[in-house]
Amino acid sequence: MSFVILWAVLAKPLSNSGETRYNKEKLLQGQGVDAPLSEIGFKQAEAAGRFLSGVKFTHVFSSDLVRAKQTACTIMKNNLHSEGIEIDYDPRLRERKYGIAEGRPLGELKTMAKKSGEQCPSYTPPGGETLDQVTFRTFPKKNKNVRARAKDFFEFLCHLVLDEASATDQSGLGAAGRERMVNFDLSPFANQDSERTPDSPNSSDVTLDANILLVSHGAYMRNWIKYFVEDLHFTFPPDLKKSRELSVSPNTGISHFIISLKPGELSIPDIRCICINRHDHLVDIADTSHYVV
Repeated sequence: MSFVILWAVLAKPLSNSGETRYNKEKLLQGQGVDAPLSEIGFKQAEAAGRFLSGVKFTHVFSSDLVRAKQTACTIMKNNLHSEGIEIDYDPRLRERKYGIAEGRPLGELKTMAKKSGEQCPSYTPPGGETLDQVTFRTFPKKNKNVRARAKDFFEFLCHLVLDEASATDQSGLGAAGRERMVNFDLSPFANQDSERTPDSPNSSDVTLDANILLVSHGAYMRNWIKYFVEDLHFTFPPDLKKSRELSVSPNTGISHFIISLKPGELSIPDIRCICINRHDHLVDIADTSHYVV
């Protein structure tokens, strides 16, 4: 069983989906500052939407923060196959929480970190989430431990796709009832599969059980990739520069992964990376720089 995840990262550690005023002025947003997209931000979202217009999605999930909502809606407004697809807004996809540093200049966060003898991004301001909390935190809930947001949401996606595939099989349709991806469905990524060899099948011709769009934020997604690496033993494509492996995405940067699962083996998925932080759709848009926290 396989499915595709496309990540449209709308916010870097100090920004939002597309650009907002806070992003432009280098102010931290996190969760407490829920600013809308700026004019440039909407242009970035429109560009991402045009780039992904021919991709057929089976599910769309977005952070419930305004900047992510606006980006997700703009992307899907441009999609040629969006009829009947609803966007699910989920708080588990929110940006990392920066506590008292939210709304303040990035320089102040760096000053706080220096005074504490730490460095960004590992420094956690009072009231903020640590990097481990974003990925591995447990929450008390009805006397049970709930896994961290990133890990919890990934496992939710795996169960969702497995359950839907099982339901299709039980209906008697089997593979014929599943999505068959062709070049048209994944056309923006036709030449991006760096792991494909002459003897391997084209990534756009495999049978997929789902094609999922996630719209979230940079610091959050960077920690999700760290979870892939550290817990799920994902390895980056050999031709990917080391400096890009956990780099900060530009606004509306797009990452593309193919996940393969076997029932009962959710802890050992096969994860294939097609691209990370792709942003060539932004080439004609000014001010697409990104800042490192």
